Amino acid sequence: MVAANWAPDSWKQAEARQMPHWPDADALAEAERELASYPPLVFAGEARNLKADLARVAQGKAFLLQGGDCAESFAEFHPNNIRDTFRVILQMAVVLTFASKLPVVKVGRMAGQFAKPRSGETEVQGDVELPSYRGDIINDIGFTAEGRVPDPKRMVKAYSQSAATLNLLRAFASGGYANLQQVHAWTHDFMGRSPWAAQYRDVANRIGEALEFMAACGIDADSVPQLKTASFYTSHEALLLPYEQALTRQDSLTGDWYDTSAHFLWIGDRTRFEGSAHVEYLRGVGNPIGMKIGPSTDADTLLRLLDTLNPAREAGRMTLISRFGYDKIESGLPPLVRAVEREGHPVVWSCDPMHGNVVKAANGYKTRPFERILAEVRGFFAVHRAEGSFAGGIHAEMTGQNVTECTGGAVAVSEIDLADRYHTHCDPRLNAAQSLELAFLLAEMLNQELQERRKAAA
Repeated sequence: MVAANWAPDSWKQAEARQMPHWPDADALAEAERELASYPPLVFAGEARNLKADLARVAQGKAFLLQGGDCAESFAEFHPNNIRDTFRVILQMAVVLTFASKLPVVKVGRMAGQFAKPRSGETEVQGDVELPSYRGDIINDIGFTAEGRVPDPKRMVKAYSQSAATLNLLRAFASGGYANLQQVHAWTHDFMGRSPWAAQYRDVANRIGEALEFMAACGIDADSVPQLKTASFYTSHEALLLPYEQALTRQDSLTGDWYDTSAHFLWIGDRTRFEGSAHVEYLRGVGNPIGMKIGPSTDADTLLRLLDTLNPAREAGRMTLISRFGYDKIESGLPPLVRAVEREGHPVVWSCDPMHGNVVKAANGYKTRPFERILAEVRGFFAVHRAEGSFAGGIHAEMTGQNVTECTGGAVAVSEIDLADRYHTHCDPRLNAAQSLELAFLLAEMLNQELQERRKAAA
């Protein structure tokens, strides 16, 4: 259904925060025209499929796994990086599915996660003050006056990189790489020293035995295609609205508008307010959407935003992504859960344990201690267990690379180690070993939650 009094450009009448100042209006208009003439990156039918999958999550019948880069970059664009992140997500999904017996909805922060909100308009280094780096889709990370000027041509390059990334992801998901027979091959070589790698091998062995049994019964990947393919969706924060508007298309089947830059878009903590241009834009597209919530969110405002973004209360439309910090979640989240559940909004509750747990190490690196990440996840599950709601998802910044950006974990990364392989363009990410460890610990919590729900229903 087309939203009332809405058009792809109606956001321009609202307050748009976190947007760059474009010095060349003609160049911006030209980039927008070029993007508007390009094919969609994703299709309306795929977005509807994801919405249906998320509706099952909201009902407690599936789990949402959303992960990927903090910010994609032009410099690190490489098929191996895309493959490595994809296979870590596959590994995490296998662990979660095996433990919970629930299907896992797999969504990557990939093929479009280029723009980043900033806490300040400018950045100072020494005696020099320049505009802040806002992601490769806008300006350059290099601290130069020329590089920090917003360049609309970067949107076109971001589109091309997103298209290439999506092409590879689709090939991986449907071309045999996601075949469960390959479950052993998804392990990264450098993860061998992790105790969780051994546990993963045990899970893989048990899956292999089950597949052999099924094959003996005449059930294999040829007869059941789901065994050799994976549904994989893309997502990013809908921050750069000229880019999103240029890729907005009207579905020929339904007449509804969709943002074809990704299957799933979300509103960040800094653009989540009443009267926001980002809220105005996303209320009119048919994609499933997310919204970050945290210590600055009050229940009444949240309910009004939900009424604006999902007035029909369509299941699968809204995902609320909590980001409180490990020491605030058990006090801050319950009032919001109670309000949303009381009003009957069918939302997916997902946990972002990354953004509220950033600290600065003694050597100056931003990091996220793994024990704090895990503590927030535990708090998230504890809140939902107490409130009788379903802890339905995880939203993590992670990579398949062997980086040293978050401290801790079984393969302990110390503050001294941070300088070894600190490659992020923005915030610190979990590496492959830490991501797999998180999946096992998540599986344990999810399995416990499901057992308690079954007992309560018996």
